[in-house]
Amino acid sequence: MTLHRLYNDLAWLWPVISPPEEYADESGYWRRALWGKLGEGRHRILELGSGGGHNLSHLTRHFQATAVDLSPHMLRLSTGLNLGVDHHLGDMRSVRLGQTFDAVLIHDAVSYLLTEEDLKSTLETCRVHLRSGGVLLIAPDWVREDFDGATSKQFQWVRKKGRVEVTIDEYLHDPDPDDTQIESIYTYTIKEIGKERVEKDTHITGLFPIATWTRLMESAGFRVEMTRLPPNRDGYGGVMFSGVLLPQETDG
Repeated sequence: MTLHRLYNDLAWLWPVISPPEEYADESGYWRRALWGKLGEGRHRILELGSGGGHNLSHLTRHFQATAVDLSPHMLRLSTGLNLGVDHHLGDMRSVRLGQTFDAVLIHDAVSYLLTEEDLKSTLETCRVHLRSGGVLLIAPDWVREDFDGATSKQFQWVRKKGRVEVTIDEYLHDPDPDDTQIESIYTYTIKEIGKERVEKDTHITGLFPIATWTRLMESAGFRVEMTRLPPNRDGYGGVMFSGVLLPQETDG
């Protein structure tokens, strides 16, 4: 899994361009989904691909949280924001913490899984970290049904924090409609203390139909439901998959 510049040398931009306060409403859907499946309580949750911890920051007062991310830079941001949360460096496809949880969460970081094999490996990680009856929540940016591959998408937004202003331009397109990947080309125009510079970053993300998500989650041992959420104003983030881990069959 590639560490894109936004999660590497440009990670310092993350709190500027995607500030924690913007996750307040969205985190409410995650909280209600967890309590709807598990009942209210301070359940033990594991977030894979936690990034800067912005969604998690709205959940820590309700749940006992552990976070995993592939980027040391993003983990440092999350550690500073989410005091008292246990943080681990690791790849969601292979990390093993030797613990089980009541729930596993994967937010938009799941979008960086590019193949069905990536999805299968990650679902196995989720399975081994969940107790029987535990809950898995996954929210990819896009599913195939919501993405018109014949049309490119262009987005622009501006964020400012302190003396830093960033204009973000995203060109999102599907170079090969026959594969499971799409490409976003980002341009960050950064104005800081009277100076301006431009940085570029290319993100390759996965695109799978709803049926693929459902089939793979069921094969991994989950009873699956899909919920439609209010999408972001640009159309992404409108789907959440929830899975309840079924009891595992044992020999004898």
